[in-house]
Amino acid sequence: MQRVFATRTSESKAASADSDSEDSVMRTEFAFELPRGYVGSDGTVHRRGVMRLATARDELLPLYDARVQENPAYTTVVLLGRVISSLGSLGTVDASVVENMFASDVAFLQDFYRRVNAEGHTRIAVTCPECSHRFTADLTGGRLGES
Repeated sequence: MQRVFATRTSESKAASADSDSEDSVMRTEFAFELPRGYVGSDGTVHRRGVMRLATARDELLPLYDARVQENPAYTTVVLLGRVISSLGSLGTVDASVVENMFASDVAFLQDFYRRVNAEGHTRIAVTCPECSHRFTADLTGGRLGES
């Protein structure tokens, strides 16, 4: 089950009157599935979530956080807590959720954040270890636009 979220920009609204192409839609939220999953206080494992694109404010506000000022490595925790809009059935996701995730899941989310915000997509280049065939895979687990 892949969810794709999109927002039409003001420029693309005018363009979409003429054409309803994929180019006129900007994705602002990206579904993901954690490799291990966050274990909630009740023992429930939460793996599927949604991350939204970061704003300049998202990247600036952690710099004023006392935890980040004491330990700059904490920036990642605060930043991810701001841009993950949902995770499983949790009501809210914040820095306290991220700091209690497994390290492998945080590493996955850091890479996912970089891909979404710097590269604008969630695709990765993959090479088959058996036949050396090269292809592209989507980190979200499905094809774009699939629901």
